[in-house]
Amino acid sequence: MRKRATVVPLLALLGLLTPAPATAQPTGTVVSGQARFQILSPTLVRSEYAGDQRFENAASYNVVNRTGFARTPYRTRVEDGWLIITTSALTLRYRVDSGPFRADNLELRTGGTTASPWRRVVCAAGQLCEAEDQHREGLLVAAEHPGHTGAGFVAGFSYTGNGITATVSATGKHRVVVRYANGRGGDGKHENRTLSLGVDGRQRQITLPATADWRDWRLAETEVELSAGEHRVSLTKTAADSGNVNVDSIAILAPGQPYPGTQDRAIDDCRFGTTCEAEHGALTGAAKIADEHAGHAGTGFVAELVGGTRLSHRVSSVPAAGTYPVNLRYANGVGGDGKHEPRTVLINGQPVTLPTTANWSTWATATARIPLPAGTSGLTVTCPDTGCHVNLDTIGINATQQHLALGGYRRSLDGYTGTNGDPRLYPGLLYRDGWYLLDDTNSAYANGTPRPDRGAQPYQDGYVFGYGQDYKTALGDLARLTGGPKLLPRWAYGVWYSEYIDRTAADFRERIVPAFRQHGVPLDVLVVDTDFKARNTWNGWQYDTAKFPDPQGFLDWVHGEGLHSTLNIHPSIQGTDPDFPKAQAIAKGKLARGQCADCYVFDWGDPDQLRAYVELHRAMPTDFWWLDWCCDGSGSSLRGVTPDSWINEQYAKLGGFAFSRGFGSLQAGGYSGSGPLPTGPWAEKRTTLHFTGDTSSTWGAMKGTIGYTSAEAVSTGMSAISHDIGGHNDTTGLRGSETYLDNGQVRYTTKLPDDLYARWVQLGAFQPIMRLHSNHSDRLPWQYGPAAQASATKFLNLRERLVPYLYTLAEQANRTGVPVVRPAYIDHPGSQEAYSTVDSQFLLGPDVLVAPITTPGEVGETRVWFPPGQWTDYFTGRVYQGNTWATVSAGWDTMPVFLRAGGMLVERTNNVSNDVQNPADALTVHVTAGATGEFTLYEDDGRTRITQHRNTLVLHNAKKRDWTVVVHNADGSSRVIRAGRQVVINLR
Repeated sequence: MRKRATVVPLLALLGLLTPAPATAQPTGTVVSGQARFQILSPTLVRSEYAGDQRFENAASYNVVNRTGFARTPYRTRVEDGWLIITTSALTLRYRVDSGPFRADNLELRTGGTTASPWRRVVCAAGQLCEAEDQHREGLLVAAEHPGHTGAGFVAGFSYTGNGITATVSATGKHRVVVRYANGRGGDGKHENRTLSLGVDGRQRQITLPATADWRDWRLAETEVELSAGEHRVSLTKTAADSGNVNVDSIAILAPGQPYPGTQDRAIDDCRFGTTCEAEHGALTGAAKIADEHAGHAGTGFVAELVGGTRLSHRVSSVPAAGTYPVNLRYANGVGGDGKHEPRTVLINGQPVTLPTTANWSTWATATARIPLPAGTSGLTVTCPDTGCHVNLDTIGINATQQHLALGGYRRSLDGYTGTNGDPRLYPGLLYRDGWYLLDDTNSAYANGTPRPDRGAQPYQDGYVFGYGQDYKTALGDLARLTGGPKLLPRWAYGVWYSEYIDRTAADFRERIVPAFRQHGVPLDVLVVDTDFKARNTWNGWQYDTAKFPDPQGFLDWVHGEGLHSTLNIHPSIQGTDPDFPKAQAIAKGKLARGQCADCYVFDWGDPDQLRAYVELHRAMPTDFWWLDWCCDGSGSSLRGVTPDSWINEQYAKLGGFAFSRGFGSLQAGGYSGSGPLPTGPWAEKRTTLHFTGDTSSTWGAMKGTIGYTSAEAVSTGMSAISHDIGGHNDTTGLRGSETYLDNGQVRYTTKLPDDLYARWVQLGAFQPIMRLHSNHSDRLPWQYGPAAQASATKFLNLRERLVPYLYTLAEQANRTGVPVVRPAYIDHPGSQEAYSTVDSQFLLGPDVLVAPITTPGEVGETRVWFPPGQWTDYFTGRVYQGNTWATVSAGWDTMPVFLRAGGMLVERTNNVSNDVQNPADALTVHVTAGATGEFTLYEDDGRTRITQHRNTLVLHNAKKRDWTVVVHNADGSSRVIRAGRQVVINLR
């Protein structure tokens, strides 16, 4: 049992007016022994524990700002051995002198929720340390090879710096035993491998012999001598190690002690008054941890409990012996026995009936009253011998709230078809119960330098968000803490044309750009895909002068047309490339062979290799770069920095912003490394326009991107998100309008069905970035039938007219953290419909509601929920009252887009060919008759505040330009007022 900390009576009375054990400082900092708390805002507190009392003040790679917050009033006291910090939004409690943060000694209360933000697993001798529970550096958790325990295994160790670190508690001579698999690696070799075993920073190399395949799990061990106390035990691939193994678990064992089973898994407590994840318990029997059914909390659930299954949690901090409600969140579909019926589980031996649910993705809650002793005890869920065939998601001990993620992100949507299930998203900032812990413990310093190793001393650094349903404040806190989303140049919010097809300078000069002008279609950005390169069209590093005889002249011509351009780059180099000797020399001979044929890859964490990589770009003139990914294998060995974020920052230095996938790294495994890395997604938004990858051209894929844009935005703070409008991979085989050579054979491009093309362009017109793209498929309006061409032309011109408005929203996002495209619950958190409609509609800023049509046919319809207020159809003028539903239909010439009463939509008055060459000297403001509201138009040279006082529109600090006002009346009609250069406009 833990000994209760002694409380000094005077401090209990005076509440931290004296320095110890806790001190309130004018800077908003409270120190309690080895713990430090910095109150940054009413909804954000930094929680830092340093066993050596060396607290960190320098900016980290994720957290670049802790000083830009307004002074926050708070109260603090010590009561019954607890340090209690209270702001207007949250209460944080820490048990004085209780050591590093964990479930039983740090508690958050916010918005009716009680939570234990920190989960700390300490492995005692004889316990199973699941690899997925330990700190990971540059590694993903995978589950595709059978025979692992827990949720999966740590996969790869393929790159220098990849590693896991466990906290263990043992004394004397022990064995460190590793459960691993070592099959044929990505390097094609099947041989003994090595990793480095570290104990409190002191490393030695260990050998992991080859196993039959990746399903063959074996044990390898080495002896260590441990002093009393906690220790940090790590497995790392250093530059001297071969790596390329999978690790399932480790254990610290006394001589003769057998390798533990899953029943001996090291776990943290489930604190009384909180809801805990079922998958964090100790599990025995045939049940597994899985994640394939949507709607679960945490990282997964315990899947289909059967007879003999036992799930155990350690319940702590029960205030007094008594009978308390225990809430199980579960799903009960058709079981493995073929039955769909109520099931029975036993909680500490007491039977509880779980009614059926519609399917395995439908979750319900059942409650039982269970006797619990005071303090710490066990809680076990078991199945009768006949089996119970249910999935368990969470266990609430005297608690009902669920920590369910809002939104989510992934590195890319590569391979998404819309017909093969929804892509798995990884949670970020926002949750329904209103809290989040951003664990920044292992983030490097802001310049990429790893934080110093502290040996055996524990260290934790995390930011506790307690926002309740105030999601905008949470996003604002995130933006101030980690940096706001990048504000791109204004032209980037216009129309992009991109296609993976072999183009030449002549093609762009003589056919493509003139066709845009001829057909009245705007264009701002030309994307030059990979075939422009010489020697090797994938990873060459020179323009092919047969296609682009004068690269600088081509770029000058692009600028003369009012355009900007980007070049597609793949991050490797052939050994036969003319630039390879120079690159290898700059890298001081350290470029290593990659997994592609005769190619070499870069470690961007090494300054010499990074310099060599950057130099390769110097001779290719362009405005900015598109870092594409597939199979090359470059990455970064920097500890504490997400590799994508690091290289994207370097691209931003080269061209103003990065255009790339994000949040992870190819080196982490999987096609494009879709999973998240522990260092997180937080730095990416500061530099990057996120390209979401190669989806398929289907109605389902188009529909899926509706919810994905806002999901990624609210979970990471990223605002500039770019999908392939039209999809990348053809699924129809419809013959297109162009021919190209493929290995000497003449082939035709493909195209979308006209209805799918028209609807996808409509959606793109209201996305953060409008980028037409495909893989050898038609995406230009004049390549389609008359009705589809007219629709696409209309919406592409509308997009261009909206650039001033979109640029304003992007600047707002940069300042406030609230993204351009967002789900309705950001502005209407109290409306349940705002959560249920995230996959079918979104808000563009606070005032424009967009509900794209995602079904085939000449006329489509969609069910729309209107948030509180009054909403006017932008195209038809029809008025809808808020808090209602309506089925809205539209042909290809319109789509369901609505303006909120009191909101304003500002657009160019006239169609223009591009943004750069056409100053916004004539603007139109859409308003609702009789409403009041305000909008501030942002431009690089100033802001214009526009206010509506029912029947008067006032322009504050307005530039000299021609203003037009469209007044939308309640009866569906509208009036156009040509105001010229007036600054006070009568709307009657």
